[in-house]
Amino acid sequence: MPTLNETPRSDRLHIGFFGKRNAGKSTLINAFTKQQISIVSDVAGTTTDPVFKSMEIAGIGACVLIDTAGFDDIGELGKIRVAKTKKAAERTDVAVILFSDTDIEKELEWFDYFKKKGTPVLNVISKADTMSSEEISQIRSEILKKTSEEPLIVSAENESITEKFKDTLIRLIPEDFGSRSITGNLVGDGDLVLLVMPQDIQAPKGRLILPQVQTIRDLLDKKCLVMSCTTDRLDKTLEALSYPPKLIITDSQVFKTVYDKKPKESMLTSFSTLFAGYKGDLEYYIKSAEAVELLTEKSKVLIAEACTHAPLAEDIGREKIPRMLKKKVGEGLRVDIVSGPDFPDDLTEYDLIIQCGACMFNRKYVLSRIDRAKSQGVPMSNYGVIIAYLNNILDKISY
Repeated sequence: MPTLNETPRSDRLHIGFFGKRNAGKSTLINAFTKQQISIVSDVAGTTTDPVFKSMEIAGIGACVLIDTAGFDDIGELGKIRVAKTKKAAERTDVAVILFSDTDIEKELEWFDYFKKKGTPVLNVISKADTMSSEEISQIRSEILKKTSEEPLIVSAENESITEKFKDTLIRLIPEDFGSRSITGNLVGDGDLVLLVMPQDIQAPKGRLILPQVQTIRDLLDKKCLVMSCTTDRLDKTLEALSYPPKLIITDSQVFKTVYDKKPKESMLTSFSTLFAGYKGDLEYYIKSAEAVELLTEKSKVLIAEACTHAPLAEDIGREKIPRMLKKKVGEGLRVDIVSGPDFPDDLTEYDLIIQCGACMFNRKYVLSRIDRAKSQGVPMSNYGVIIAYLNNILDKISY
């Protein structure tokens, strides 16, 4: 089971706690972890912004616990808090919904939301120590009737019940969670893989960027033979090898350069393309790339970055991809850019969305963005896929 130090936050199981204000979400999290993760108070609305806490829990492994604001919050600030709770819901792999009184209409709405998303839900009757047996029976009966699922009755003061909560939660974790491989079936034990990694200003000084690190770890876990070089040393590296690599993985921005130099026996892909499959819906990304042909100077494109770094010269998302698109379509093409968790609810004004590799997001959140685009009929692709398409090599790369 992956440990906290081995697992990037974006690859950890995200467990979200949802309920009304003062439903006992923070109290349950603290009891569950036996730590003071969240501030607890009798004052409704103590938790304002979602709290994300990376943990390692026996039986679950590396995970992120999400404590959210009450979904019944009120006022203008309350609307903002509820909106952030909804954003947190998009990242949730397993949802815990707390039922804290006999009015369960709101909780059932959220139950339906998660079920439609395919997210496992644990229904919990919280604060059982403050309710009468009649109230608990009424809530339980209504939940069972409306959801066909038996709720768990908990009191954060009862340690044995908290253990039962954990055991029930473990059974809800999707069986295939954490089993995905970045490089999929492209390579296996003993295969030689060459990584071509330009170290430009976007790379942190003295470190590799996260997709490179994660890909290397994936290859080492598969017992591959891993070689690496920068783009300007590609020729000498290939000369030094006694046989061609089975796979070459490079940065999307030098796709064409590497393709022109690679041995014909070697497969080629990019970090971004690999992450398109690892984090998102690669088939939809590839199909959506064809939307480039329909763009005109009156079209609008949205570029979505996962990172919130300050804009850099020759930034791939802010500079290079827009320049490539405008060279093909015309300078009148409008390109909007959002970063981090910012992503419009209404996407219909756009003719194409281009998402980065999303190494900073968990898969559930990326898929929620894709679902939003699909439901609104907007094509959505990925940095690596679009760059390969614009270089006319999308049909020649491996994924």
